[in-house]
Amino acid sequence: MTNPLLNFSGLPKFAEIKTKHIVPAVEELLKHSSLTVKKILSDPADPTWHNFVQPMTDVHEQLSRAWGQVSHLNSVMNSLELREVYNTTLPIVTKYYAGLAQNQTLYEKFKKLCASSEFKNLNPAQKIIIKNELRDFRLGGAELPPAKKKRFLNIQEELSSLASRFSDNLLDATNNFRLHIESVEEVSGIPEDVLQVAKEIAKKDNVTGWKFTLHAPSYQPIMQYADNRELRRKMYKAYSTRASEIEISIDTCSNHGTDWDNTPLIKKILKLRKEEALLLGFNNYAEVSLASKMASTPKQVLGFLTDLAVKAKPYAKRDLKELQQFAFEQFGLKSLESWDLAYISEKLRVARYAFSDDEIKQYFPESKVLEGMFKLVENLYQITITPSEDSFEFQFWHPDVKLFSIKNINEQLVGQFYIDLYARSGKQGGAWMDDAITRRRIENKIQTPVAYLNCNFAKPVSMDGEIRPALFTHNEVITLFHEFGHGLHHLLTQVEELGVSGINGVEWDAVEFPSQYMENFCWEWDVLSGMTQHIESGESLPREVFDKMIAAKNYQSGLQTLRQIEFSLFDMHLHFDFNLEEGGTVLDLLDSVRKEVAVIIPPKFNRFPNSFAHIFAGGYAAGYYSYKWAEVLSADAYSMFEESAEGTKSEKIGARFRDEILAVGGSRKALESFIALRGREPKIDALLQHCGMVNK
Repeated sequence: MTNPLLNFSGLPKFAEIKTKHIVPAVEELLKHSSLTVKKILSDPADPTWHNFVQPMTDVHEQLSRAWGQVSHLNSVMNSLELREVYNTTLPIVTKYYAGLAQNQTLYEKFKKLCASSEFKNLNPAQKIIIKNELRDFRLGGAELPPAKKKRFLNIQEELSSLASRFSDNLLDATNNFRLHIESVEEVSGIPEDVLQVAKEIAKKDNVTGWKFTLHAPSYQPIMQYADNRELRRKMYKAYSTRASEIEISIDTCSNHGTDWDNTPLIKKILKLRKEEALLLGFNNYAEVSLASKMASTPKQVLGFLTDLAVKAKPYAKRDLKELQQFAFEQFGLKSLESWDLAYISEKLRVARYAFSDDEIKQYFPESKVLEGMFKLVENLYQITITPSEDSFEFQFWHPDVKLFSIKNINEQLVGQFYIDLYARSGKQGGAWMDDAITRRRIENKIQTPVAYLNCNFAKPVSMDGEIRPALFTHNEVITLFHEFGHGLHHLLTQVEELGVSGINGVEWDAVEFPSQYMENFCWEWDVLSGMTQHIESGESLPREVFDKMIAAKNYQSGLQTLRQIEFSLFDMHLHFDFNLEEGGTVLDLLDSVRKEVAVIIPPKFNRFPNSFAHIFAGGYAAGYYSYKWAEVLSADAYSMFEESAEGTKSEKIGARFRDEILAVGGSRKALESFIALRGREPKIDALLQHCGMVNK
């Protein structure tokens, strides 16, 4: 039987991939990779790009593609069977890559190539790949003595397994929760489409009434619209204590199960990261993280965040005071609790700006949003986006998934992307982009890139005997644009060397630049007006409603900015100057950060770190600041449209962003690319202006 994970002739064969294929495929690819590396190392010839770098790139690209498909399925179609095989195989794959990073002979060959006369004749992309490799060898422990190399390798394996367990615990804690409600009074205020989904869940469980979950399409509308304060409190407590030691047993709520407690995992992860840093000769893990980023030192990052916090805090205090006053005057609430914030914020928004998120949502059906988003980038970047034609070779992991193709003005295929928009059990939360295939040159042809775009929006529902299409809030539209920005960064690259093609090789604190750049278009009338259609009337979004949205654009931006700074400071201090051995806890550190910058202090039972997957199960350890760092870049770059008489219709500015940012990928430093685009280094002014944090 042909193993679909070993088929690299085109798009992944998702319909054919079974759990039983994973181990044989990984074993075969690891064997082939090891033999290839062994052959390369035994070659007595001087290392060149073609006899050394290229063959290693080729063989490891296959391993990466196959394992990428497995990782993707584990994220979007998680099951006990798949999880078990994934978690068993992950340490083996991790050990292989960690072993490569410590291979002294490989390291010496890269150093020899870098010092050779051939290096001068390589193209810029090839040169930066080699320099990145030398850096990564040092960060991978290649210069350590044998005993320390072994320990370093063990640390990498254990960290990989702990990250996977952290993610699994969070997913299980989220999936396991159900709150059953039968009283109509208790669900007052919750939008009808949310109630319909909850009713369908209850029906599947053979009960009447409604069942609510902690998945975003269920949880967020409850917090924002449910009139029942006790319901909001129950949901908030369940959500904010996921994967913690706190057991939830309130009325009919399911128990979380302390087997999913991430607290001990967090301690182990932090200790191992600190040990890794010390082995490499760094003082802390934050220095390790920043060795491959735009920012140079932890103190530089902390200074950036603190300065931004000082600017944002007066606006956050104003936002909170307005909420507290409104909550007291309109609802008699003497104390504004965490489970009241989204609800009171929505009520104040309606009172002040005469529109609600749910009202706006009726204008954003999925088909019109996608159509408008595609039209925007087609005009900006001179491309066309169409659904990929039906073919037996196109296979999907779920019936809701769609595949699209991008072509240039010459009708040549540029790339393809999958879109998986809806939340479901077995799919990790949040929204993200990942690469399936990366652009590169193979002999006389170009391998076109492929991306995954994943969100967790509410799916279409059946109402009054008809299927109602998925409707997006404006915030969800922004999220979709954000992930598509990541996708375009991967798909529109013109680099032909794998190591710096698309998002590869881009400094982590610049990766969010193109995604946050795309978010700005969601506030432009000439963009939104063409991507709206009311679900009942069929009318486009009225200009007067859009004007209200613009008036409310920076509604509570001070609170939102301070919240991101709080998370970023917590992350950086956690990996820079926090010491578990001195007796403090992670929650103690978070409390101290909140005392310094926050104006809203969550209740004591809140266990935010236990669900902070970005830094404990993702790639953002000592890097969460990247969102704000890149936001400075994106706001400054986007202001080019604001300075142009043509506005967002300027094909010249669109082409410049495509050519200087998207096309070059990681083939040059992010700061160099920004200067090539803007003609100068970035300034924070545009970000403050966009957030409304300037004195008028």
